[in-house]
Amino acid sequence: MNTATDPGRRRFLAGSASLCGLALAGCTTTAEPDGDVVLPRASGNYTLMYGPVRDERFPIPAVDISRVPKQYYRRQVAYRGPETPGTIVVDTRSFYLFLVESNGRATRYGVGLGRAGFEWSGRARVAWKQAWPKWTPPDSMIRRQPELERWSVRNGGMPPGLNNPLGARALYIFQGNVDTLYRIHGTPEFWTIGKAVSSGCVRMMNQDVIHLYGRVPKDAKILVI
Repeated sequence: MNTATDPGRRRFLAGSASLCGLALAGCTTTAEPDGDVVLPRASGNYTLMYGPVRDERFPIPAVDISRVPKQYYRRQVAYRGPETPGTIVVDTRSFYLFLVESNGRATRYGVGLGRAGFEWSGRARVAWKQAWPKWTPPDSMIRRQPELERWSVRNGGMPPGLNNPLGARALYIFQGNVDTLYRIHGTPEFWTIGKAVSSGCVRMMNQDVIHLYGRVPKDAKILVI
């Protein structure tokens, strides 16, 4: 995604220099990486947490957790920052997404982020959520990868499914009423979590994005630093 050719992205990036200086020191675990943390599911059973999800429109296979660094598994952590419960905080330096909760806690997820040259930051909101979304690459991406024209908005986009780049869920990021064209979304490529590989969006394991999706209301605040 090319921020230079997308006005919505330029607006999203405006003022981000000040936000980039905002430390996320308040987002801390009680221990790293395997100490006294409270897991969202029992006993640290990551095989269960990232096992197959059969009751979906498209049944989701298990994640091979041996291919995902353990620090990026979902867990509950201590949170001492200023953001209010329900806020999503994405720390691009550590490849973590935090959902701020009450009582000084947050759920932390590992994410994949944009390649060098596609990083972004700022404040925004979740304007729309969709389960099993269609994918329509923006024109700026199609100009770089002409083979994606078959999935353009003019051609109806890519239908939902296990191979769709947006995965099982998508949260659409807006500033005011302007679509930034960035998304928080699932991905079938779980081995990319913790890496800079996507075209600017925030990607999560499908099991994690389903977990997040059910806890985030429309118009939830987002801070990307």
